[in-house]
Amino acid sequence: MSDTLAGQPIAVSKDIAQKTVFPILVAISVSHLLNDTMQSLIPSTYPLLKKSLHLDFGQLGLVTFCFQLTASLLQPFVGLYTDRKPQPYSLAIGMCFTLMGLVLLSQAASFHLVLVAVCLVGIGSSIFHPEASRLAHMASGGRTGMAQSLFQVGGNAGSSLGPLLAAQIIAPYGQSRILWFSLAALLAIAVLLRTGSWYSRNITLRKKKQSTAGDIHPALNRRKVAFALAILLVLIFSKYFYMASMSSYYTFFLMDKFHVSVQSSQMHLFIFLFSVAAGTLIGGPIGDRIGRKYVIWFSILGVAPFTLLLPYANLFWTSVLTVFIGVILASAFSAILVYAQELVPGKVGMIAGLFFGLAFGMGGIGAAVLGKLADRTSISYVFHLCAYLPLLGLLTGLLPNVGHRPTARKKS
Repeated sequence: MSDTLAGQPIAVSKDIAQKTVFPILVAISVSHLLNDTMQSLIPSTYPLLKKSLHLDFGQLGLVTFCFQLTASLLQPFVGLYTDRKPQPYSLAIGMCFTLMGLVLLSQAASFHLVLVAVCLVGIGSSIFHPEASRLAHMASGGRTGMAQSLFQVGGNAGSSLGPLLAAQIIAPYGQSRILWFSLAALLAIAVLLRTGSWYSRNITLRKKKQSTAGDIHPALNRRKVAFALAILLVLIFSKYFYMASMSSYYTFFLMDKFHVSVQSSQMHLFIFLFSVAAGTLIGGPIGDRIGRKYVIWFSILGVAPFTLLLPYANLFWTSVLTVFIGVILASAFSAILVYAQELVPGKVGMIAGLFFGLAFGMGGIGAAVLGKLADRTSISYVFHLCAYLPLLGLLTGLLPNVGHRPTARKKS
């Protein structure tokens, strides 16, 4: 008996757990790109919404808060629920929430409707990320770092693509053009229905595989696992607070220090975001080969020399340093996520939801806190201060050496 995906036969057997299913990984990476492209439209439309609906900065802050709340806090609970009761078609259902949110946002004529719209997009994101991460884990064939990197690079590409598309499609013509992006949601739904079908056909195999995994890593007790997870959460804080300084205020830093144009600063930001996408793709496969702890060491602590030099560099070296910062720092997330899933192998969805949710939350909180700090001091002071955040990577030395589990050899 065999099943198909995009016309290619895929055997329903124990080989699914041993072979990397690239059609599935590419499908969820593309879906992640579409999801995060639509998601990144929300902050891109703030100037337009502020003008058309006469919103103040406090109301725009509330819009961000509502989106981040639904997009981050719900994810661990969604992951915990689907760990117990897998929902193969929940990915497509989540994208339906995003579709409804985009349609409503394109027609919203009041502040309260905008809040409802962004909450729907946030709910869609909360449903999508934990289960998509679990699907990447299932289709990895043991190459979990590579699978998570491939999944994550789609999201990073979408986050950088969204503002560019918004500038070309929405800004010149108005709020109603957001409706065009519903086509991306429909495409994502179609793709996720196919992946959901594959997931459903292979769900019994997944349950057997999960049943052999304990709640925690067999070489560690619960206290050590909890301590390791706490360190990983601190490292996520370090990474995403620094990322918030770059994604939200890097253009202002360049304009303030070097007096470059808005267009030039945006091009420098694009270079940084492209470097982030490249780093995301690199980190996971390297972690599969040499161990995730080494990648975490290098990614968080290794970026410190570059962040510490950045506030003092000229424009040319600032651009060069941000390429190194983007590549090195972005390589951390896939390694951190898979390392955490190895610590708690029986809770893949909950761990994915927790870390994706924290990444969303830290990004939103970081942008707000650093914005307030910049108002009270200066944008230059913010970058001098944030340069020290990667030094928290020293805590990586306290993580246990989980290592790779040896696989049993088949008897001939």
